[in-house]
Amino acid sequence: MDQQKIGAFLKTLRKEKGMTQEQLAEQFNVAGRTVSRWETGVNMPDLSLLVELAEFYHLDVTEIIDGERKGTKMDQEMKETLTKVAEYSDSEKKVLKKNYRKIIAWILSGFGVFIIITAMTIFPSESSWGAIYSTIGSIIITCGVFQLLKGYRYRFICAIASFIILLCGLITIDYIAVKVGGQVPRFAYMKSWTSIAPGDIVYKAPFYTVVRHNVDTENEYIEIK
Repeated sequence: MDQQKIGAFLKTLRKEKGMTQEQLAEQFNVAGRTVSRWETGVNMPDLSLLVELAEFYHLDVTEIIDGERKGTKMDQEMKETLTKVAEYSDSEKKVLKKNYRKIIAWILSGFGVFIIITAMTIFPSESSWGAIYSTIGSIIITCGVFQLLKGYRYRFICAIASFIILLCGLITIDYIAVKVGGQVPRFAYMKSWTSIAPGDIVYKAPFYTVVRHNVDTENEYIEIK
């Protein structure tokens, strides 16, 4: 197959129609540079576009592939066969894209889980970085869920719901750690020293407040309010 010859033939056919590359590109919903690549022989049209080009120029597909006219039209049987092959090819591409999307979604989700676990392990409960990185990990997981649900009508709502569920889950785990382990809340959004008891610190977390009494002494303890 001589791509240079095919490209020159496509260029001739376009000029016979009195069309510019941009006009032809618009006709077939492709970029102008795509038409240019066809005509210079750099790339070939996809099979589905090859069928459409043959119909547009009233030629047989084999004439375009050979790069010259033979004076015959594409018969209906060949047209239907090539159309089915093109549809099958498009279907395969869609399956591949779906599989790639799933792989990316699982990679994002796994990476998000890794960030959350690492943040909870490395940073002490007094540091706000644990909560910050955990939230970032939740956002990454949400992006993975968003990719996984592509094609679903309510995927944006589902992704937001998954983020809220993740965040609530992390806050719940943090509360259990405060209640059972006696640590300060990681997800505290406000920290202040009390004026009544100078040695106490108040941590305001979502849905509850923690008072750290007698900070850095032997009698230190946590009170949940």
